[in-house]
Amino acid sequence: MLRRTLVAAALLLVVAPRARAQDNYEIQVYGSETVPQGATMIELHSNYTLSGRRDVEDGVLPTDHALHETLEVTHGMNSWFEVGFYAFTSARSGQGFQWVGDHIRPRVRVPEDWHWPFGASLSMEVGYQRPEFSADTWSIELRPIIDKQIGRWYASFNPTLDKSLRGLGAAKGFEFSPNAAVTADVTRAVNLGVEYYGALGPLGHIDPRGEQEHQLFGAVNLNVSPVWEINFGLGAGLTRPTEHRIVKLILGRRIGG
Repeated sequence: MLRRTLVAAALLLVVAPRARAQDNYEIQVYGSETVPQGATMIELHSNYTLSGRRDVEDGVLPTDHALHETLEVTHGMNSWFEVGFYAFTSARSGQGFQWVGDHIRPRVRVPEDWHWPFGASLSMEVGYQRPEFSADTWSIELRPIIDKQIGRWYASFNPTLDKSLRGLGAAKGFEFSPNAAVTADVTRAVNLGVEYYGALGPLGHIDPRGEQEHQLFGAVNLNVSPVWEINFGLGAGLTRPTEHRIVKLILGRRIGG
């Protein structure tokens, strides 16, 4: 009963009323599953901006030809609850290798014995980024996750809400940053898909299209082992504010559990 109450209460947070596409440190559409109880997932998120912002804006350094490395460590607390920690770094010619910030992310999911017809979970991410890398230094993210596997096809939708707690956008309300993915197994080991990342502006007052961020990635997922995660993608921005071209790689290894 306690488990059911806690999960339901967390999921209700999504109705609570910064636009960013994950700030290009962790470019990933989430699935609903959590890390198994007692297991730890270690992931390295790497991405390189082939063509991005070249000027300093609001005190934030350029992103063009920047390499971002993010270490994510997630531990499964029980069968429906996990906690993740992120350490963000950035390297660029003339700037060197720098620490960007840290986030923490608890997540709950609907237990399997509820027998929902789709997967569902909710993560809440909060943390700090240095002002040289983000005009909003403290922020919070609420990420509902809905997904479904049908045969060899898989789809996930993350209607994400972002809120600046301190910085340029602190006076704004929650902003809508939807992410989605559709993939298909082409062999037992190879899965191909399309990932979408958007940043549309404040709820109730969506930005004009020219000010929104829309980004598409072609992605390859390699299913080499149940304990490994391998994702590679090449992304293109569809609007002016979006990073034009980015290449990304996610390597993950599950330990224990």
